[in-house]
Order: sequence, then C-alpha cells, then structure tokens
Amino acid sequence: MKIVIFVSFIVCLITIISPVEIFADTALDVYMNDFYSKSNEASQILKEIENDLKEGSRKKVCSRQREAARLGLLANKSLIKAFEIEGADPPKEAIKASQQRWESILNEC
Repeated sequence: MKIVIFVSFIVCLITIISPVEIFADTALDVYMNDFYSKSNEASQILKEIENDLKEGSRKKVCSRQREAARLGLLANKSLIKAFEIEGADPPKEAIKASQQRWESILNEC
C-alpha cells in the first residue's frame, strides 16, 4: 500500500513539475483564419441580401452591404499580412480586383 501511495506521489510530482508545451497558432495561422472567416461571413451576408431581394424585401440592404464590404476589405488586409509574414509575394492582381469589388459594393449605397 505504501508503494502505491509513493508511486502516485511521484507521478503527480512529475506531472506538476514537467513543463507543459502549448501549441499556439502561429501569426500566419491567425491571419489566414481571420481572412477565411471574414471573407466567408461577407459572402454569406451578400447571399442573404440576394435572397431577400429575390423575395422582394429591401430591409436594411445598404447597411448589410456596407457590413459585408467592410468585412471583405478587412479580409484582404489579413491576407496581405499573412503573405508578408510568410515572406511570399501576394497575388497582387487578385487582391486588387477583390479590393475594387468590395469598395464598389461599399460605395453603391
């Protein structure tokens, strides 16, 4: 019985003393996740607006379009930042086209 208590004490001691490694997201992962989540949310808002317009409802269309555009622009910034962290050249033409698309949506209302 004393051996079981002693072994249990040693196991607890080793568990407490041993360093715990934390697997945190890298900065690249954070920016890429931010890009994907914001761009998906912006696209979802635009799909909802499209469905509402097809049904004849114009309820808060402009404010939701501005919100989608704001999210899209923030997503582009996160993507650019992710490429900078990675040390790679971003696809400038695609990002520029996306930027213009979101800005035009923002300025339509």
